Amino acid sequence: MENFVYRNPVKVLFGRGQIAGIGAEIPAGAKILLTYGGGSIKTNGVYDQVRAALAGRPVAEFGGIEPNPRYETLMRAVELVRAEGIGFLLSAGGGSVLDGTKFISAAAHFEGDPWDILAQHAPVRRAVPLGAVMTLPATGSEMNFFAVITRWETREKLAFGHPAVYPKFSVLDPETTFTLPARQVANGVVDAFVHVLEQYLTYPADAPLQDRMAEAILLTLIEEGPRTLAQPADYDARANLMWAATMALNGLIAAGVPQDWSTHMIGHEITALHGLDHAQTLAVVLPATMLARQEGKREKLLQFGERVWGLREGSPEARIQAAVDRTRAFFESLGVPTRLSGYGVSADTIPLIAERLEKRGMTALGERQDVTPAQVREILALCV
Repeated sequence: MENFVYRNPVKVLFGRGQIAGIGAEIPAGAKILLTYGGGSIKTNGVYDQVRAALAGRPVAEFGGIEPNPRYETLMRAVELVRAEGIGFLLSAGGGSVLDGTKFISAAAHFEGDPWDILAQHAPVRRAVPLGAVMTLPATGSEMNFFAVITRWETREKLAFGHPAVYPKFSVLDPETTFTLPARQVANGVVDAFVHVLEQYLTYPADAPLQDRMAEAILLTLIEEGPRTLAQPADYDARANLMWAATMALNGLIAAGVPQDWSTHMIGHEITALHGLDHAQTLAVVLPATMLARQEGKREKLLQFGERVWGLREGSPEARIQAAVDRTRAFFESLGVPTRLSGYGVSADTIPLIAERLEKRGMTALGERQDVTPAQVREILALCV
């Protein structure tokens, strides 16, 4: 196991009715900015619960944060925070709203061009404190300090992370997810599944506890994802899915082990160029990555096949292929296509994606830093 430092300061309020307690988590006297997306929180009851919990408190609002939150939109919120003297940000929605709110938090007091936080990894010196009310189990953003932002003008999708944007608290009430469309539930399952594999499907690091925890999350997603889609009002299925998505990316299974993230980097470019949902790009790129990089991932692919998919018979090559096929079939069973052609994207995009990654200096991706632009093209060729 590799050396590591682990700390997670996020206070999680999990279960029915927990939104009612957020007032006690926000400093008295702080002017609050409530951030949200397209307005679903006003139809699913979350907005009313939040406003009731904050009755008598000064609350401004900023709606319209997109899936794949846009820098241009978020900068309008930054201006509002500065003009109104906002002292606390409250995100209500899914991971995109929270990612956008993290950027607002970091950008509000940033000296210089806030885009540098993303493009130049400029250090964040100060951030507006924030909390979250989650309505979509997917990204794990509620318990980490990372965010991914899209600059629509230039079709760039970039990430940043800083401990200053850890949420002070996150509310996870499974009942807030009851009205989610099936597509968003399916996307969430895929998103969380690939988050786990980016941390697990690398090479052995003699970290059996992290491996078993990762496998437990994967098995929970395999069981509870379809159950949630089949029984949308099943509270227990929703609760198990929500907690699995959080555990997939709160740093616990990443402690002391190598990590990949090349699937995400390639997927971000597909989203930036073609507008696919984040999880859709992951469903496309992951199976291809598993195949193209099977030699370097051989031991963990065999372990994944055996412990998660029960594949114990046949040659190693056959079991690896079967593990890829089972993963692809799982995503497809959720209604998430696993080929670019399923989204109307042609092979013409391959050289452009590789060039964009190369231009950004992403020429040594993966857990061994051996995913070159040439291998990106190989992976993408398997995605078509």
